[in-house]
Amino acid sequence: MGNSRSSLQLQPEDIEAIQEETGFNNNQIDRLYSRFSSLDKQDKGYLSREDFLRIPELAINPLGDRIVHAFFFESRSGDEDKVDFKDFVRVLAHFRPIKKSAEKNKLNTRMKKLQFAFRMYDLDGDGKITKKELKTVLTLMVGSNISEKQLDSIAERTIMEATLDNDDLMSFEEFAKVLERTEVEKKMSIRFLN
Repeated sequence: MGNSRSSLQLQPEDIEAIQEETGFNNNQIDRLYSRFSSLDKQDKGYLSREDFLRIPELAINPLGDRIVHAFFFESRSGDEDKVDFKDFVRVLAHFRPIKKSAEKNKLNTRMKKLQFAFRMYDLDGDGKITKKELKTVLTLMVGSNISEKQLDSIAERTIMEATLDNDDLMSFEEFAKVLERTEVEKKMSIRFLN
């Protein structure tokens, strides 16, 4: 992998495991490590929430805080305030375009993309989306461009149409059903490493 820091920090078996799990190739892993290192200004070996907020695209994104939250939610390091390189790459793997050829990795499937998107709306992490949670995320997305009354109406109608058991709580299964005709694979893909 050249003379980059990633080849000094990651052992060949680590790189192989990352490739197997995420589908990224050596060059992509190297570039991601370079990006990770540029965010890790103090060379701690992990990223904090503040490190993520230095990414201009996240800082201005209305859902930036929710996206940052996802990195920490999916962290396997055992520390909810730190994201190591492997966690960083795992989350980014959700945004790889799905190729028609058989993918080995388990992170870049339609179902995993839907689960990731569901967590953007499930603010309290209880496995259900309430009208209030949906309205909160909608407010983040549209700001003051829509009235409070319109947001209430959209959130209420969405929950009402989505819930199959009339409990006013949208489960993951109901969320997936609502999005079954949506091309989540394309909407949740970033071509950032071609």
